[in-house]
Amino acid sequence: MGSLWHGFADMGAVERDGAFVVARGEGAYIWDEAGRRYLDATAGLWFTNVGHGRREIADAVAAQLSTLAHYSNFGDLTAPVTQRLAERLSELAPVPGSKIMFTSGGSDSVDTAAKLARRFWREQGRPDKTLLVGRRLAYHGMHVAGTALAGIEVNHEGYGELMADTRTVEFDQAQALRTLIDEVGADRIAAFFCEPIIGAGGVYLPPEGYLTEVRRLCRDNDILFVADEVVTGFGRIGGSWFASTRFGLEPDLMTTAKGLTSGYLPMGAVFVAPRVAEPFFGGGVWFRHGYTYGGHAGSAAAAMANLDIIEREHLLDASKNIESLLHEHLAPLAGHPRVAQVRSGLGAVAGVQLADPSEGPAMVKALRAEGVSTRSAGQGALQISPAFVITDEQIAELAAAIGRALG
Repeated sequence: MGSLWHGFADMGAVERDGAFVVARGEGAYIWDEAGRRYLDATAGLWFTNVGHGRREIADAVAAQLSTLAHYSNFGDLTAPVTQRLAERLSELAPVPGSKIMFTSGGSDSVDTAAKLARRFWREQGRPDKTLLVGRRLAYHGMHVAGTALAGIEVNHEGYGELMADTRTVEFDQAQALRTLIDEVGADRIAAFFCEPIIGAGGVYLPPEGYLTEVRRLCRDNDILFVADEVVTGFGRIGGSWFASTRFGLEPDLMTTAKGLTSGYLPMGAVFVAPRVAEPFFGGGVWFRHGYTYGGHAGSAAAAMANLDIIEREHLLDASKNIESLLHEHLAPLAGHPRVAQVRSGLGAVAGVQLADPSEGPAMVKALRAEGVSTRSAGQGALQISPAFVITDEQIAELAAAIGRALG
């Protein structure tokens, strides 16, 4: 028996069948221990935006680690590279003048936003605004607040009540948020957490006008709008750094991770709009929160090199091109009897929904036999979220492999 306990796994099955061991990667491909090549359809787990094997990032990290690996960012402490990254991210922010609080990853970012939303309202003299609202099928990481907020019921099972004052509403109906506001009162609701694209819950794109309407409801009712861009941030949405920019959402808080470093090192960041940051920057008010590895110098170096690559190689434009290519090549699969729906047409993201969700794990293994690595998200949706360096030919290869695996 092995010693590694995999996340989100039936460990009995892993012990019985063995692990799928990924030994190396280059561009849009990965290789297993036996040397077999696979097209990486998920970019690791939504994160390898610039592709695998980018020596430039590794070299930047090595140079930083040999100078200063990390130092605490608590109090008045920081490192030069962390300061530079914060300024750079603020310049890219959907809301000008945003402050940047670094975390160790997406789950940290969500919990940071949850705490900050409640604390902000207390500083505004409105301590009753504590209710945090998420959406059905949403995924907000696996810390206590994020799990409580998320709308994937199976992830809640067996823990009891994780966090008081959390509610979920329907994921694709703005009216559901309106109904909750009418039910509990806007003076009770601190924040609404919204993934621009439902990711782990099954790869669902927002209905036309949905994001604009829920943002309006939050603004009109003095509810903080939290854009969870852990998946969509840093180009995944296509054509823009963030979905919040593409849709003009101007979030009060924005959570990020994954594409910030393209997964080369763990790192997250919360973008805090000036309105929310102001009470804490006037002097005397502490937000007693932070992480040992928040703003890690080595991770910051990885992020800086990653952003350089995205800009230099015009990968935001490449992601927009992938948007149309995925739709073109995957849409015909909707006619297959084993496919219920193909969800594509927004960014470098798509989902092929199987008619029988129970076939998801078997289809993942069938695709490995066809030289493609993917996973089953939500209720049997094959996740497609490739690196932005994927070629037109590789996208065609991906679609053809799915067609063969479907039979």
